[in-house]
Order: sequence, then structure tokens, then C-alpha cells
Amino acid sequence: MNEPVIALRGARADRGSRPVLRGVDLTVRRGEVVALLGANGSGKSTAVRALIGQLPLTDGTVELFGTPLRRFRDWARVGYVPQRTTAAGGVPATVSEVVSSGRLSRTRFGLFRRADREAVRRALELVGMADRAGDPVDALSGGQHQRVLIARALAAGPELLIMDEPMAGVDLASQEVLAATLRRQVAAGATVLLVLHELGPLEPLIDRAVVLRDGCVLHDGPPPKAVGQHALPGHDHVHPHAPEGAEPLHTGLLS
Repeated sequence: MNEPVIALRGARADRGSRPVLRGVDLTVRRGEVVALLGANGSGKSTAVRALIGQLPLTDGTVELFGTPLRRFRDWARVGYVPQRTTAAGGVPATVSEVVSSGRLSRTRFGLFRRADREAVRRALELVGMADRAGDPVDALSGGQHQRVLIARALAAGPELLIMDEPMAGVDLASQEVLAATLRRQVAAGATVLLVLHELGPLEPLIDRAVVLRDGCVLHDGPPPKAVGQHALPGHDHVHPHAPEGAEPLHTGLLS
């Protein structure tokens, strides 16, 4: 449990001339479920994009499973679900074809064996989409698109799941399916980093919350709702590691 799966140290990133991350430290240890919280523009998605190598840092370091990002190659260990988008990116494809693409990192020369087909089937069953396997993805609802993206991430059997706003714009039925899917993955030992605007139905799963504001870590500890007003002098709370000058953590921060 003490082994860091994610280690982000002193991360700084800019968008144009504007700083987006200002020295962010983030550690996620094996078996943890960590929520990365904050308002729009706080730096949550930028931090995740830096973790998976989509965005270069101007300063700081990233390690996955103890390996510096520049040398990390074992991407089958990482499942990534981006912010809600169309599952096939506008390319005509079936549900099964999209989910199968998540299995390619486990195949040899792109050739699917029985184990690969079984992994795709199981992933579809986990998200309640097995009966839609042959359907075109452009016939799906927004919540179903999100289920397909999660199944694609699960198809490789990852040890680490990174999910960027998985519940955003998703109907209640799909939220419940996704929460149940994550519960099963966590029970099986997966490590999870969730970018969220609010905790919602995932709150019971969260071990720790890291709250960003203006690209800085404002809080790293129990989820804000779990802190309790008795622990918040004046109903405010600043984590000891909050940067100098950071605003206090209000109980309504994420509303």
C-alpha cells in the first residue's frame, strides 16, 4: 500500500503565457482511490494530461510505477478515460470495435487471441453494454458513450485507472452503472485517480481528496464533506501543505 503508483513532484505547466500548474505535488499509492477536485480552470485536467504524457511540464517530474515518465513504456498497466467525448471520435465503428482498441497494448502484432476476445467481452459486461456490442457507437446516448470509453480502458486489465470527469453529463442510470463498475475494480485491487467536479455517487469509494485552486494544492486529505465543520475553525480549513497565500478551504468550495 505504500508503493507510489503516481508521483507528481513540483509540477509546473503553462498555457500560453498563463501558469496552469504552480508546483503541484500529487502521490497516489497502490490500492488508493484519489479524487482530484476543484472548480473549472483549477488545473485538474492539465495535471492528468501531464501524468499520461500528453502535456509537457515546464518544471517538475512525473513517475508511474516508480519509473520516470520519459522511460515508462508499460502502458497496458494504465487505463485512461478522457473527458466525455464521442467514443469513436467521429469514425464509424461498432461498440465492440471501440472496446477492442483498448486491448491492442496486450496483443502481439495486433492479432487477437481468445483471451483478448474474452477480455473485451468481460469489459462490455462490466459496464452493461454486452447486448450492444454490434451496434454503431453513433447510435448511443451520451451515458452509453461514456460506458464504452470505460470498457475500452478496462479491456487491457489495467492496474491504474485515470478517469477525467467520468460522471459529467451522464444520466443517473449510467452513473449508477459506472459507480458499480468502479466498486468492482477497486475490490479487485485497482488504483484509481478520478478527476471530479463533485463527488456524487462515487463519494463512498474515495480514500483521499486533493483539491486544486488556481493551479495549487489547497487540500490533500479526507474529502471535504468528510472533514466536518467541527474540524474547520470558522468553517474554513487550510491543509498544512497548502501554498503560502492560498485561500482557505470552504465547505462550499466545490459547489
